[in-house]
Amino acid sequence: MSDTILITGASGHLGQAVITHLLDSQGVAPSRIIAGTRNTDKLSALAAKGVALRKVDFDDAAGLEKAFAGVGTVLIVSTDALDGAGTRLRQHKAAVAAAKKAGVARLAYTSLPVPETSKVSFAPDHLGTEETIKATGIPYLLFRDSWYLENLFMSLPNALKSGQWYTSAADGKTSFVARDDIAAAIAGALANPPAGNATYTLTGDEAYTNDQIAALVSEITGKPLQVVHLTDEQLAGGMKAAGVPEAIIPTLVSFDTATRTGGLGAVTGDTAKLSGRKLQTLRDFLAANKAALAG
Repeated sequence: MSDTILITGASGHLGQAVITHLLDSQGVAPSRIIAGTRNTDKLSALAAKGVALRKVDFDDAAGLEKAFAGVGTVLIVSTDALDGAGTRLRQHKAAVAAAKKAGVARLAYTSLPVPETSKVSFAPDHLGTEETIKATGIPYLLFRDSWYLENLFMSLPNALKSGQWYTSAADGKTSFVARDDIAAAIAGALANPPAGNATYTLTGDEAYTNDQIAALVSEITGKPLQVVHLTDEQLAGGMKAAGVPEAIIPTLVSFDTATRTGGLGAVTGDTAKLSGRKLQTLRDFLAANKAALAG
């Protein structure tokens, strides 16, 4: 069986970080790693290190089978096609089908926590992909990634400018985790896979309510930040009034709904165990990004 590892989305933040950790943290030989992306010209730095490059286009079924030929493990990094037309799930299914036809020995996939019950609008894409992978009979690794600490850049800078953070998450908690810690954990599992199937929920070491996060932000930046609790409907209305494109409002609101209903608050030890390192804390992340958050 081939021991090569192909990472899709290798030009993206997570894919690149996984490859970096395979090389540097796990000591995987460059000859075992294949970086897959639509435009391989973006990955010349990896090629210079001895990493093989292959074109991976989720909309090209024949090309996918060719890209996966002779590969031992394929990590499917979920795509960002959130058009509401089922494109993302279609792309993932095409990749899984191509992997099976190519004779891939192991499939890995980046999902999200509790996709069976999650209120996140695109959770069905992840659940459908997981089910498709399981149906192949190919050994699998599922990485259910909690919210990145970096996602806080979506809300905190604007909230700090106004002094108010509007949310419908109520007292729900989120176990934020640094993207690089997730990448390190995924690399650890890919380099040292279990004998059979495994599902990991990759979280931070602690979960926080938005009120707790706001208090930390105020302490670190010295700027006041009041959490304003709303209903989902009020939050959606406020986003619309603020000029947020209507097409993405339901998805953004679903993040708070998922938080409120407990879908993002689980805390596991999987990230630290697989990565073999101490995780970045919320406090450390806020302190390191104080200037960027405060504007």
